[in-house]
Amino acid sequence: MNIQQCSLPDYSNISQEILEIPKKYRRVVIVGASSKPERPSYMVIEYLLREGFEVIPVNPVHKEILGQKVYSSLDEVPIEFKPEVIIIFRKSEEVLPVVEKALKLKPKIIWLQEGIYNEEAKSLAEKEGVKVIMNLCFKKVHMFGKKS
Repeated sequence: MNIQQCSLPDYSNISQEILEIPKKYRRVVIVGASSKPERPSYMVIEYLLREGFEVIPVNPVHKEILGQKVYSSLDEVPIEFKPEVIIIFRKSEEVLPVVEKALKLKPKIIWLQEGIYNEEAKSLAEKEGVKVIMNLCFKKVHMFGKKS
């Protein structure tokens, strides 16, 4: 497994193709969702709900986050939800099995949040025709995209 240490991304230099993703896709699943307001995943869920996204949180511990039913694993996410983007808040070394399960839901995009890289998972997803974004915050990209 190739895990990279990474620095924070430069959001002033994001391709137009990536900026379009949060504009185009509105149904998201968030793996590693937290009920703690100080956690980045909570902040992203809160923001996306406020912006009108449909959000399904995934966490094996919680039952509800911000009024949204939480599923304990990707295996439990209803296939009829048809998530377009699966956003992953997990350590880089934990991403591959998450992506393997995520691919069963047939998303258009798998998004690894800031600080998360996994080339093996990326390669697997791309072989299935799924675009992978690594080391970027979906919320921040959406905010920058609104300005462009």
